[in-house]
Amino acid sequence: MADTFLNLNNYDGKNVALKKQILGLCITGGDYSIADLSKELNTSIPTITKLVTELIDEHFLCDKGKSGTSGGRRPSLYGLDSSAGYFAGTDVCRDHLSIAITDFKGELVCFEEEIPFIFEATDRSLDAMCGIVTDTIEKASINRENIRAYGFNLTGRVNRFSGYSFSFFLGEDKPISDILEQKLGATVFIENDSRAMAYGEYIGGVAKNEKDMLFINASWGLGMGMIIDGKLHYGKSGFSGEFGHFPLLNNNQICQCGKTGCLETGASGSALYRIFMEKLRSGRNSILSAKFEKGEDISLDDILEAITEEDMLAIECTEEIGTVLGRAIAGLINIFNPELVVIGGKLTVAKDYLMLPLKSAINKHSLNIVNKDTAIRFSQLGNRAGALGACLLSRSKLLGLV
Repeated sequence: MADTFLNLNNYDGKNVALKKQILGLCITGGDYSIADLSKELNTSIPTITKLVTELIDEHFLCDKGKSGTSGGRRPSLYGLDSSAGYFAGTDVCRDHLSIAITDFKGELVCFEEEIPFIFEATDRSLDAMCGIVTDTIEKASINRENIRAYGFNLTGRVNRFSGYSFSFFLGEDKPISDILEQKLGATVFIENDSRAMAYGEYIGGVAKNEKDMLFINASWGLGMGMIIDGKLHYGKSGFSGEFGHFPLLNNNQICQCGKTGCLETGASGSALYRIFMEKLRSGRNSILSAKFEKGEDISLDDILEAITEEDMLAIECTEEIGTVLGRAIAGLINIFNPELVVIGGKLTVAKDYLMLPLKSAINKHSLNIVNKDTAIRFSQLGNRAGALGACLLSRSKLLGLV
């Protein structure tokens, strides 16, 4: 069935564009009748009927049966054919991998969470990562030949157009996507983790018809994905969304990028960790004090767990970074006037301890006339957002929709 995807590009230009638009509508809107597709695309019913028939023959679409409309002749509905293949998405995090597999319709068929793994820019590390991915596919009883594309999310500067990651450079003149394709034997797309999470949330998460959405990835670092007018925004060079490196603060903290004053140094998991440890060293009490006094390592996960156990020091630190993050998001709202801002990433386990100071700062620093139509919500997909987003984005890239 691999040739099916290639055949989509072998028709006359106008028909290719219309077919892609039909698939795009089915991805974002579900099942459609011929009449509805004709109306949406301002194209004649005979033309739409012909193209839908071809897409069915090519196993992109299938007949979903009659609509539930009462009265009159009920039209047939057409939607994505779930059996057309699978997509495997891998979210490469600081100390683990999360892997999702979806069918062609975008339904999640497998999700493996937080597999311990530290990614390094070496061939050996790539081999190990590919081994974990293929093992996951085999455990899901899926034939690897039916994997149409793989998606890998990486932190930092990723250029999805060229396939290069500038945060994980392997020292050779070959994109990391090409190296992974050789190892896996199928198309590979790499993406910035925050953009993939944003797309996952837009297609399969909290977004409900909103066409302008900002996704804030508050994890160890701080990133952002942007949906503008229904499209994932990349910028001129493919590096948009470096929200964590906005020069907002005067705290003289050196960021991982080498500069000072980056937002990430005051509103991220790494900032939460630094602030919490500074307060512990100054003599403040916490349920983690005993562990600290014994000289044992304290991780960000320990601090997040302390928040869920209502540790006052951990909550205080969370509120501090929530206020800083809210002030920065207020600026984004003033600039973009989005319908929706979604807060995702590891720090969302703090729930209201993060959201309340964040919203308070937004209300204080953004213009009321601008923010009154902006909803602020937590991610619906949670820890699945990255891996699922990699799957959904790989499907759209393979079909030429983004």
